Amino acid sequence: MAKYRIGRISEEMKKEISSIIMNDVKDPRLTAMVSVTDVETSPDLQLAKVFVSIFGTEEEKEETLSALKNSSGYIRHAVSQRIKLRHMPELLFKVDDTIDKGMHIDSILRKIKNENTDE
Repeated sequence: MAKYRIGRISEEMKKEISSIIMNDVKDPRLTAMVSVTDVETSPDLQLAKVFVSIFGTEEEKEETLSALKNSSGYIRHAVSQRIKLRHMPELLFKVDDTIDKGMHIDSILRKIKNENTDE
């Protein structure tokens, strides 16, 4: 039963964090497009890993991740105002590069397909 609660909390946090990043965080370093892809909350609600997909150059990705880490206290407080929990988990931002990996695999498959059609 507890795992369903953790899942619901994670999904609600994902929605709220995404909204806060898009509308409330006013950091000039957030120039790249940021998308919250997943939130993994620990069973004891002490830590929440926030996976973000950042679209931009490598430099923009680093600056954006740095800005998110610096804004984590503000984001955590804003989430605690929207979701009522006894203890709000600490937010740990991580880059989710599965989209980049998927695009790389897709380009490899297209290249192989083009080589096979040329033969």
